[in-house]
Amino acid sequence: MHLHFLGICGTFMGSLALLARQLGHRVTGSDSNVYPPMSTQLEQQGIALWQGYEPQHLQPAPDLVVVGNAMSRGNAAIEYMLDEGLDYTSGPQWLCQHLLAKRWVLAVSGTHGKTTTASMLAWILQDNGLQPGYLIGGVPGNFSASADIGNSRLFVIEADEYDTAFFDKRSKFIHYRPKTLVINNIEYDHADIFPDLAAIQRQFHHLVRTVPQSGDIVAAAGDPGVAEVLAMGCWTPTTTFSVKGPGDYSAHKLSADGSRFLLLHHQREVAELQWEMLGDHNVANALAAISAAATVGVSPQLSVASLGRFRGVKRRLEKVAEINGISIYDDFAHHPTAIESTLAGLRNKVGAARIFALLEPRSNTMKLGVHQSTLGKSVREADFAWWYQPTDLAWSLADAVDPALGDQRIFDDVDQMIAALLQEVRSDDHVLVMSNGAFAGIHRRIVQALEGAHGAEV
Repeated sequence: MHLHFLGICGTFMGSLALLARQLGHRVTGSDSNVYPPMSTQLEQQGIALWQGYEPQHLQPAPDLVVVGNAMSRGNAAIEYMLDEGLDYTSGPQWLCQHLLAKRWVLAVSGTHGKTTTASMLAWILQDNGLQPGYLIGGVPGNFSASADIGNSRLFVIEADEYDTAFFDKRSKFIHYRPKTLVINNIEYDHADIFPDLAAIQRQFHHLVRTVPQSGDIVAAAGDPGVAEVLAMGCWTPTTTFSVKGPGDYSAHKLSADGSRFLLLHHQREVAELQWEMLGDHNVANALAAISAAATVGVSPQLSVASLGRFRGVKRRLEKVAEINGISIYDDFAHHPTAIESTLAGLRNKVGAARIFALLEPRSNTMKLGVHQSTLGKSVREADFAWWYQPTDLAWSLADAVDPALGDQRIFDDVDQMIAALLQEVRSDDHVLVMSNGAFAGIHRRIVQALEGAHGAEV
């Protein structure tokens, strides 16, 4: 069967395309923005990619068009698909019908930490011989790809609250029917489709309604957004986790940066974890993954041992190079809370060393200016916070940044930002690039510029 994916380089759609290829389908795809790491792993699996959305990409007609949620009416490929009467479906619906039926779905939801927590959970299950399937919106370091059909009933999925498709405005996660549901946190996001936090919480409660009473919900203790959703009604046993307060699973940090902590279960010490990850947010992600793994029979002690071998996720505080003592990191920042927690984790690791944060406000919510009041304060742990003002940003970053928090600059040209960095950066500095997009290839260009200036030590 020939499946053509519209929006194939999105993190969800790209992973779904890999699963379809594993099932033996011929897979092709189109996207307006074809870039690594997703494009690389798709091409390695023999999936043909086209830049843009042209009707000829659907000629000859595929057996089924799988439509990503970035597609809308007016798109040339969508209009051609409808005019020609081609068979089509959404990604979540296809996944539900062809892969998730009859499987024990472990869904990881929340505003932050979905990708990392799902990666941790999939790795714990894999490392303990359970051979799960998984679909993750990123590329975990312990796996060769972001998705696999697995060889058991278990299936781990990153469960996103964004809408399904232009013809189905329910949240994607409504289609997944989990037996184990993780809710990491709930904050306001996706301002392009949700008018307020209450609208997001309604979708989360729809998801809660689908979890059977024989299943499990793993929820963040002390998160008001989560507590309000569960107060709407919950019919499933709930386990809680917390880094800073009481919970069924909790942590006692042994290092400020979170790289060592004691796992507590009902306030009793269970095991000590020493690992590569940084920050309180990743400690919380670990607690969620350990709690979820326990619902399918993996003991907390075994989970901790597995996480000691966890190698992170691409674009989540990923160290991409070190050149003449200058460390360059890539992070998929999309929300002030995520920016703040990532920078806090890096600060606790590097101490007084200088941190350069280079930020591109690219998400739809950022572009709408919803987080103007908190964005500037989110970079307080950086010594240099330099912002890129995209041409499609409808508001000025000057209205959000706080010069009192350090060296804050706004650039409208990536080349100028790189040139300024080369003038300032020195050995023992840390350069953290934060964007949920390609950022004009700035990571690679910084590495090349530093190699040219200093010689490589990658």
